[in-house]
Amino acid sequence: MAEEEKEEAQNAEDEEQELSALPEEENVKEETPVEEEAKEEAPEEEKPAEEEEVKPARKKKEEEEIVEERTYTIPLQKALVRPPKKRAPRAMQLIKAFVTKHMKLEMKVSEEEEEEELPQLIISNEVNEKIWGRGIEKPPRRIRVRAAKDKDGNVTVFLAEAA
Repeated sequence: MAEEEKEEAQNAEDEEQELSALPEEENVKEETPVEEEAKEEAPEEEKPAEEEEVKPARKKKEEEEIVEERTYTIPLQKALVRPPKKRAPRAMQLIKAFVTKHMKLEMKVSEEEEEEELPQLIISNEVNEKIWGRGIEKPPRRIRVRAAKDKDGNVTVFLAEAA
């Protein structure tokens, strides 16, 4: 069987070389019955995929949608009261609580608004890496962050640039 496959591959290469040698007008390849069957068996799901609408690229939230932006220095000394192996997770909890309180993220939900999505708190990877940078036992004593609230009420926490 391996020999037959080699012969078929060689024949296909020979046909391609012959076609490339012909002028462009005559460079039309006739389909073999095997190729025609393969086309017929191909699922038609591919066609609708091509027709689907292309989603527009996401715009940077930082530039256009920011409603409110504040810079905070968050104290994390309370994280040091915990056992050593629970300090960095506690520091993350403190950041979430601080930003939720100061950016007024918690909102009472009325019955009509329950169907809509609630505002979210998003902490960037930079902040997470800063907290966990020295390991679970030694988070920083304080951290300077920039909190930005967008028009939907979502708050994103970034590491403040050193000025």
